[in-house]
Amino acid sequence: MIRKTAFIIGLLILSDATKSWSGDRKFVEIKSFKAKEAKQGVAVDDNYFYAISNRQIGKYDKKTFEFIASWIGKEDGPIIHLNGGSVIDGKLYCAHSNYPKIPMVSSVEIWDVETLEHIGNHSFGIHWGSCTWVDRHDGYWWAGFAQYEKWKYKTGKGSEWTTVVKFDDSWRSLGGWVFPDTVIQRMRPMSNSGGSWGPDGFLYCTGHDHPEVYVFQIPDQGSVLDLIETVPLAVFGESISWDRFKKDIIYGIRKKKREVVISRFIKEK
Repeated sequence: MIRKTAFIIGLLILSDATKSWSGDRKFVEIKSFKAKEAKQGVAVDDNYFYAISNRQIGKYDKKTFEFIASWIGKEDGPIIHLNGGSVIDGKLYCAHSNYPKIPMVSSVEIWDVETLEHIGNHSFGIHWGSCTWVDRHDGYWWAGFAQYEKWKYKTGKGSEWTTVVKFDDSWRSLGGWVFPDTVIQRMRPMSNSGGSWGPDGFLYCTGHDHPEVYVFQIPDQGSVLDLIETVPLAVFGESISWDRFKKDIIYGIRKKKREVVISRFIKEK
């Protein structure tokens, strides 16, 4: 009886999290490509994409998928766990944390995309959690900070403490929002792994395990992100990146296969 009840609850959670998807938005996979660094995330600019692993970044030509260059951090170096990234004005900004260590420590690490030379960072220290993605939108920086169910016994904070934070150019916090409970239930026991602002002005976020993205807008009231739709996407969580030079293209990864996945965005209404 207990198992049956748990199963029914699970179905209700899934239904509630996805009920807003009416087919207005959908993604159609158009290409995938093997990249050994495609373990945590991907970033993209006008000519290249950057596959991201814990301590590695691979630069690839967008048209030919030719490998161009790589950056590799030292095994015992300060770079521990890179995650989602975005390219802004010739610089690759990557979310970074000390995952899976406790207490959680986070930073944004910066590379020159031409040379893949590490050129700077901003440290958050111990604050909101593990930084999993960073993006630029509407003149501000945005970042996601994950909390995890599996460490709640140590931190006192479960996945529901996961936060999206807005920053000014000096990385001063201007506001923060949490995820609706229906989405948190889909992310548990992990957390928010990716985030990228779409061409329609909505924030697209992923969890860690499910082939779907959650489309949000910043609410006019309160501190909980407004869920617009849950849309299927043929990646299993991890970080995503909109192609700002081809407005209908989004990049993601399939971690187990070490693949970069390119999908086309279609809005039917």
